[in-house]
Amino acid sequence: MSGVWGWFGGGAAQKKKDSPKNAILGLRAQLDMLQKREKHLMTQMEEQDAIARKNVNTNKTAAKAALRRKKGHEHSLEQTISQIGTLEQQINAIESANINRETLAAMQRAGEAMQQIHGKLTPEKVDETMDKLREQNVLSEEIVAAITSNQIGEPLDESELDRELEDMQQEELEEKMLKTGTVPVSDAVNRLPTVANQEIRGKPQAIAEDDEEVELRKLQAEMAM
Repeated sequence: MSGVWGWFGGGAAQKKKDSPKNAILGLRAQLDMLQKREKHLMTQMEEQDAIARKNVNTNKTAAKAALRRKKGHEHSLEQTISQIGTLEQQINAIESANINRETLAAMQRAGEAMQQIHGKLTPEKVDETMDKLREQNVLSEEIVAAITSNQIGEPLDESELDRELEDMQQEELEEKMLKTGTVPVSDAVNRLPTVANQEIRGKPQAIAEDDEEVELRKLQAEMAM
């Protein structure tokens, strides 16, 4: 499978991606070796210094040889320390560069994702869509107002309703008066025909005349006694 990817550049792309990591690993391995060399040279310098001190008074030749070897170790140690500093700087630079590259790649992927999400969306299209939504909302309000304000069928005549209501009130009043046995004179007179009204008007006069006859008979009887 790795060979197939190599044909299409997949292997090269993966190798390119792993290159900073491999470089850092190689530099750290070299740094570890130099740090071990640094410790070894310091040990050698201490040993040669001890030999020189031991032979300083008894064997000057041996003491000088030890100091000479110590100086050589010091020179190597200086070079080693310089190399260690260079490697540490290089490792830091590669790590920073790799972090920058990965950060940039992440930002590029984010930009591509945003572009894919937005697609052909533009502020003008957003404004156009919002205008359409507002128009539809206004239309919906107008439709609701039209439905609620217009009643189905012909409008009723308010005066006719008032007359019907008055008739109902009059009927209810008459039913109450029939149950109680009291009928207003004015209402009863207005509802009877003209002839009946005339008969009613004549009855009180006849009743008054009968009362006078009764009183007259009572008076005659008292005088006879």
